Amino acid sequence: MSAETRAYVIGDIHGRSDLLDQMVEEITRDLEKSPVAEGLTVTLGDYVDRGPDSRGVLDRLASNPFPTKYIALKGNHEALFEAFLRDPTVASQWRRFGGLETLHSYGVPVAAVMVGKGFEEASNALRQSVPPEHFRFLGSLRFSLSLGDYFLCHAGVRPGVALEQQRPEDLLWIREEFLNSRMGFGKIVVHGHTPTASPEVLPTRINIDTGAFATGD
Repeated sequence: MSAETRAYVIGDIHGRSDLLDQMVEEITRDLEKSPVAEGLTVTLGDYVDRGPDSRGVLDRLASNPFPTKYIALKGNHEALFEAFLRDPTVASQWRRFGGLETLHSYGVPVAAVMVGKGFEEASNALRQSVPPEHFRFLGSLRFSLSLGDYFLCHAGVRPGVALEQQRPEDLLWIREEFLNSRMGFGKIVVHGHTPTASPEVLPTRINIDTGAFATGD
């Protein structure tokens, strides 16, 4: 990343299309006030689940709403979304992690899924309801991105493993082993996945998941 490039990094959105719209406006205003040769926006994953408008979030992101170049990373909730389409039994886990809200946003009835039934029917209905551009967007998601001295991913990295050798499972899901580590990772890791009251800026990592889907912040 050159000195003339400014990167805007957005953490977990979780179905809050209203907050996503606010971020687009904030980035636009910032660039108008302080222009830069090249701008880049990176989202760290978890676009779906929990909030009320997962479909609206994917609608926006699939066509790059930002006034910059855009790179989208994958979160564990996108992995669950895709897994449910392959294996409906995943709903027994996904429904507790906000999957019901995602189904509802696509117009899929959730009453049966709420009580542990109708998983296959809901999976088929979701597959029919998701627009092709959403599938293309989901298929384009990257697991990580290196920008200068920074390494961006959704959840974090496995301590002691080179950044270029990190497993997708860790990049999407890791928590305690990463958060509790005091060793260096080679670059400063910018991540989300674990909500915190305000951004954590530490020598080895920066956590920007502020639980915005619940707090609005």
